[in-house]
Amino acid sequence: MTAQSTRTPTSAGGRWIAHWDPEDTAFWNTTGRRVANRNLWASIFAEHIGFSVWSLWSVLTLFMTPETGFDYTPAQKFLLVSIVSLVGAVLRVPYTLAVPRFGGRNWTLISAGALLVPTALAVVLIQRPDTPFWLFLVLAATAGLGGGNFSSSMANINSFFPERSKGWALGLNAGGGNIGVATVQLAGLGVIAAFGAAQGHLLAALYIPLLLVAAAVAWTRMDNLTGARADVGAQIAATKDRHFWIMSFLYVGTFGSFIGFSFAFGLLLQNQFDRTPLEAAAVTFLGPLLGSLIRPLGGRLADRFGGARVTLVDFAGMAAGTAVIVVASLQESLALFTAGFIALFLLTGIGNGSTYKMIPAVYAARAQNQIAAGVPAQQAHAENKRISGAVLGLVGAAGALGGVGINLAFRQSFASFGDAIPAYAAFLVFYLVCLGVVHRVYLRRPRGAAGVPAAAAPPEHERAETGGAQR
Repeated sequence: MTAQSTRTPTSAGGRWIAHWDPEDTAFWNTTGRRVANRNLWASIFAEHIGFSVWSLWSVLTLFMTPETGFDYTPAQKFLLVSIVSLVGAVLRVPYTLAVPRFGGRNWTLISAGALLVPTALAVVLIQRPDTPFWLFLVLAATAGLGGGNFSSSMANINSFFPERSKGWALGLNAGGGNIGVATVQLAGLGVIAAFGAAQGHLLAALYIPLLLVAAAVAWTRMDNLTGARADVGAQIAATKDRHFWIMSFLYVGTFGSFIGFSFAFGLLLQNQFDRTPLEAAAVTFLGPLLGSLIRPLGGRLADRFGGARVTLVDFAGMAAGTAVIVVASLQESLALFTAGFIALFLLTGIGNGSTYKMIPAVYAARAQNQIAAGVPAQQAHAENKRISGAVLGLVGAAGALGGVGINLAFRQSFASFGDAIPAYAAFLVFYLVCLGVVHRVYLRRPRGAAGVPAAAAPPEHERAETGGAQR
């Protein structure tokens, strides 16, 4: 079967693939891999720009200083970035449904075009310090549209790849998007260094042509899958599954930390260590950059050793890294503080990849158990893939809400105590709880011949996460 034979135009100007079976080795080797990779790289670029626009206000707040005419408190700035995170998180749910409804290619075009509005408005309003704070809140909220792109992109790419390759493909797609955080922060550094902190509007202006390029790439390089269907029922079914809630909780710990710290890092450097906009921007981009680059490794390690094992070790490291940050804050050591945060960003990147890999593994294993119980293979795989796709989108939304929580915690910590140490202490406790959940649900040894009770960890999940390895 050729790539041409798999495409069936169903709308004017649109490219639709009528048959897609990546689990068929012959199909994958002759046709599927090439088409899937083409869609993957186009998706990565579009998601990258979407993430950049979503993260734009984490940099613009660095420009909002008394020297540039702004007189906002740390609590107000943390509220701005919290609003951006909140809107991006909430939109991830409908964005997941948009891909099967409109097609992955078509929705990428729509979502990229929609981001032109908040980007253009940011160019205008950031030059007007007399703009009411509430209007900046509204503008920041519209930039949250970029956060929804993650779920639609991940749900789309999840449908293109076979189970054996999902960890790597989803890790690349997510990592390429995540690195948009570092890109916009690095671009902000360039603007500050070249033009000064009063020219923040130039940063927003830079992304207008890039959004147009993203739309063009989606138009020329991506496809829609007719086999994907808008399925609210799948999301409802997902919310009734205990593993959806467990994985959401864990992803709050990994991705929530990544996006929350990405938005907050520069503000923390300014408020804890009195860094100038240039000094803060010179360091801020490093954490998100490294965390994004390492995310595919988290997926690859999960493919190799099992997502639960990698995630367990990762949360232990995140707790240790947070403890280092607490010590650095108490000692007012900028070098130790920066090192602790860089380590934390690296660990969130690995954890993002490993937790996301756990999701399709759980549902693929469930399908195998249903087949063993007599359910037709096609039915079992279709139903569990349907639920898995919904879970991927919903878990992404839950994770982004973690970023909201982190920035609200910083806001409250500064408002109530004048520093961020109480917030760090709360994060450390949370990571230890996540570690305990991973161990209790996915890695606890079976008890007796009957194995782990269903309420703790079904045997199929154990096999999914360890690749069938014997202990």
